[in-house]
Amino acid sequence: MSVPLVAGLIFDAPAEIIGLLVACQSMAHLLGSIPFGILVDTYQQRTLAIGSTLLSLIGFSGAAVAVVFGSLFGFGISVVLSGFGIVLFMLTTLSIIPKAVASRDLGTDNAGIELPRALASFAVPLSIGIAVSYVSAGWLFPLAAVSAAAACIFAMQLPRFEIIPNTASESVFRRIIEGGRYVVDHNLLRAILLCAIFWNFAFSALLVTVVPLIRDVYLMGAGTFGIALAAFGAGAIMGSWISRTYGVSIPPNFILLFGPGASILAPTILYLIPAQGPLLLICVAFFIIGFGPSMWLIAQNSVRQTVSPSHMLGRVNAVIQTAIYGVRPLSALIAGAFVGATSPQAGLMLVFAAFALSFLAAAFSGLRHVKSYESLKTAVVA
Repeated sequence: MSVPLVAGLIFDAPAEIIGLLVACQSMAHLLGSIPFGILVDTYQQRTLAIGSTLLSLIGFSGAAVAVVFGSLFGFGISVVLSGFGIVLFMLTTLSIIPKAVASRDLGTDNAGIELPRALASFAVPLSIGIAVSYVSAGWLFPLAAVSAAAACIFAMQLPRFEIIPNTASESVFRRIIEGGRYVVDHNLLRAILLCAIFWNFAFSALLVTVVPLIRDVYLMGAGTFGIALAAFGAGAIMGSWISRTYGVSIPPNFILLFGPGASILAPTILYLIPAQGPLLLICVAFFIIGFGPSMWLIAQNSVRQTVSPSHMLGRVNAVIQTAIYGVRPLSALIAGAFVGATSPQAGLMLVFAAFALSFLAAAFSGLRHVKSYESLKTAVVA
């Protein structure tokens, strides 16, 4: 969220350039996920974790320097570099966790990893609001660089992890196909893939819809959107905390259905809010979107880590991430055209339909039968 802010306030960039910079962020996921997934399956993951933080450090530092010297081109390149670092770190972390903890603890430990990200999703909108109101937005990237440096120091404390050598002389293309085929052929992974695709389509469409909704229907100021995003972050914090604290007592199948199912309530609430309606209801809707899906994200990460062979986990995660980040820009284009041709309320109906499909993809699959992660591990071993 800081990229369009800095582009607009510091560089005075037009909407076309801002859109291009945001697309560059998404392209890091699209272009980096598959090759990085192969790296995670092949090379020492401690080294990759350190390398990912260094890549982000270079990217954030470059962005900070570009802001100082007013180089929009340098800023764009730095944004892409930092994005690649984030993608590599995410994929590496997902593959390290099942090697470091027992299967029964996957949910709790995944929640522990997710909680800082949820805190950031809450803090960033507030930080941006402060930056806009009281100081310069240019301080955001130096702070990000400092955070990346701290992450690098922590990554250096990781132990070395066992890597299963790949004795088959397969081409890179065949290894990618192997990972994709495993996801599509596996009942649980296929359901997770479909659920994630529909949910992210809905979420991206909602972000496109909510700005004209707030401006033209609710007749409220643009700052409402920042408050709504903070409510989303608060929901993610609460969901991650509950998963961390009580996740062992909650059956995974409940969470795997609750996350996408609860999301349906959000567009329903937003549709029913009248002009100049209560800000509280807008915050409730976004809190729900952060709360249930954050618990779902933790649970489905645990399922992925349990049912995927360790030598293929990087590619499995990469295939799913590529599908997710591939659908987001497509959804934004479709929703933007649809809302422009109809109305924000019609856009909410599109969001509702996509969230409903996400829930159905989970409900009519083997995810509803997942009673524990240990049982899945036993099935894989058998």
